[in-house]
Amino acid sequence: MGNMKPSTNRTVCILAAIAAGWPVIASLNAQEVVELPGEDRWLEADFEEVFRIGSLAGDEWEQFGRVGRVAFDGTGRLYIFDTQASRIFVVDTGGSLIREIGRAGEGPGEFRSVMEMVAMEDGGVVAVDIEHRAYHLFDPNGDFVRMVRMGGDPSSTTVSAHLAQRGADALITVAGGRTIAFSGFISTGGGMPRPPDPTSRPILRVLLEGEEMVRDTIAEGWQPPTGESETGSRRELEFSPELYWGVLPDGTVAFSDSSAYDIRIAAAGAGVTRVLTRPLRPEPVTGRFISAERDRRLRELEARPDDELGGGRLIVEGRVLTRDPEEVRARQRERIENLQFYYEVPVIRGLSASWNGRIWVQRRGDEPVSDGPVDVLDMVGRYLGSYPTGATQIPDAFGPGGLVAFIERDDLGVQTVVVKRVPPEVN
Repeated sequence: MGNMKPSTNRTVCILAAIAAGWPVIASLNAQEVVELPGEDRWLEADFEEVFRIGSLAGDEWEQFGRVGRVAFDGTGRLYIFDTQASRIFVVDTGGSLIREIGRAGEGPGEFRSVMEMVAMEDGGVVAVDIEHRAYHLFDPNGDFVRMVRMGGDPSSTTVSAHLAQRGADALITVAGGRTIAFSGFISTGGGMPRPPDPTSRPILRVLLEGEEMVRDTIAEGWQPPTGESETGSRRELEFSPELYWGVLPDGTVAFSDSSAYDIRIAAAGAGVTRVLTRPLRPEPVTGRFISAERDRRLRELEARPDDELGGGRLIVEGRVLTRDPEEVRARQRERIENLQFYYEVPVIRGLSASWNGRIWVQRRGDEPVSDGPVDVLDMVGRYLGSYPTGATQIPDAFGPGGLVAFIERDDLGVQTVVVKRVPPEVN
């Protein structure tokens, strides 16, 4: 796919149609290409607040440690996954607790190290456990059903975001996208195993019908070029296009994998069938951008608590070992000083799909890592409008009836989950 840029060789009639605000449909490699207007049409982010959960003065269950994921089921019930408490809280449409799912432990249905949670449309729950190397399956009543093994190479395990594929008993995830957690075994030589360099970023469907998961590929996201770290391993260039994606209600996937404004729609068995574009250009990376980004990373590193440093997990004879915080800080400082950069700043910084099939797109702001306006498109290729910079973020979860959820954090670090209702035209 590469770093695709809009062609400047367009006919006068196409330009006139774009200026009039109509989408233009072209054919490119058997894909439908829909060109959306470049001029923004502003929307108002006047969302009705339904309820909020999370307070040091609230009930014990809502004194969250770290909210890792929120999701809705088909009835509008909210699922809140607290990674620190190893609990999933199920909340009704009024904000009252219905039940808790899971707890820390070694047995069936107990969490060793769950890093991701998926709420299915029927109310079932899937919890992704990186140390069990398995998926915990719970029924709509919250009762444990069974575990499904991850399979594959046990020497290293990577967990990325998972979402439910509506209308199917399946999940969608990516390989090569933003990693939630990684674990690996120390080899006999004392080092971590190095996986082969990727050639693409596959978008995968995960089937959990048997004792071991089965995966198939929906589409191949483009893999940007990589740099070489001080240890000789390959690593991502800063400002490289990330793989952003969301699952639409018909089971297709909307994703962005390049620095241009190209939203691709892909289906299982068919690959990419449609591309939605806007004439918004990536910006070349300058020396000022590079200096500012290094300074920003160093400031963030100094302000980050030890328990949020990351640094990976090592599993030795079944025991989980974490790295010394000062060692992690020193290595991260060195890494920041040696950052290598992509040649341009991508237009898109985030993407999600709403319950009814709207595609929310977070554009970049004035600085490379700042947020700008949020666009709303539909899955067939209409531009519905944009929320101005700072008016709203993309919700952390979308539900039926216009319900959305945001994870917010106050100055003291206390997390609150705020449920609002958005207008039908953007959900």
